[in-house]
Parts: sequence; structure tokens; C-alpha cells
Amino acid sequence: MKISGSQRLPFPPDQSYALMQDPEALARAIPGCESLEQTGENEYRMKMKMALAAFSGAFEGKVRISEQQPPSSFRLDVEGSGKIGFVKGGGVLKLEPSETETVVNYDGDVQVGGTIAAVGQRLIEGAAKSMIQRFFEKLAAS
Repeated sequence: MKISGSQRLPFPPDQSYALMQDPEALARAIPGCESLEQTGENEYRMKMKMALAAFSGAFEGKVRISEQQPPSSFRLDVEGSGKIGFVKGGGVLKLEPSETETVVNYDGDVQVGGTIAAVGQRLIEGAAKSMIQRFFEKLAAS
């Protein structure tokens, strides 16, 4: 499933870029994230809880940041699995200055499998967009 859109952060691009590279800020911003610990350069182990319709559960996975072009773009890949299935997604985030803020354009793919996939693509797509919006709202509040 393709996911794309844009969000605004109330910071200049260099500050927005640095914030999205900071593991503590990412841990606070990723919805349901319980822990994010570094395992290598730009790689992290993540524990999170996710709820979707009647399904909820704990997930363990990893987050990787690559293709870094400070302060204009980078790639973010996230994957996790748990008893109710798996989630795997990744995409490119491009940062553009806009007066005193930054417009973050994102374009990527999300795959969901297992029991959680039974809720249907429309519901999964809505949940993914909601999680992305909450992610950026939490970053903006940092």
C-alpha cells in the first residue's frame, strides 16, 4: 500500500532534520513506542504497542535511517512483528523550507500481514495516516 502526503513542522529545515534523527525525539513521537535503543549506526531496536480495530498487541522491530542528505532528505524504514502479525514500511522524507517552518513531504510503502491484515486495506490505510499525523504532531511539540 502506498502512503504519501505532507506535514508541517514549526522549525527551520536544519532543526527539523536534526529532530527527526534524534532517537529520543523519535521514541517520543512514534505512536505506541515503548522503547527505542540504538543497535548500530542509524539503526535502532524498537518495542511498541499497536491497536487497530479489535486487534491490539505488542510488536518488536527495528528502525533504520539511511540515504541521509542533511538537511533536505533521508529514508526511514520501520518493521515490526508480534502475535497479531507484522508491519513493514519505509519511505523517503523530503524537507522543504517554508517561511519559518518546514514542509515534510513523505512517500513510501507499508505492508501488513497476519491477523492484523484481516481488518481490510481501507482501515489500515486510515490508521497509517493517523499514526503519521500523530508522529508529526508529537515532533512539533518537542
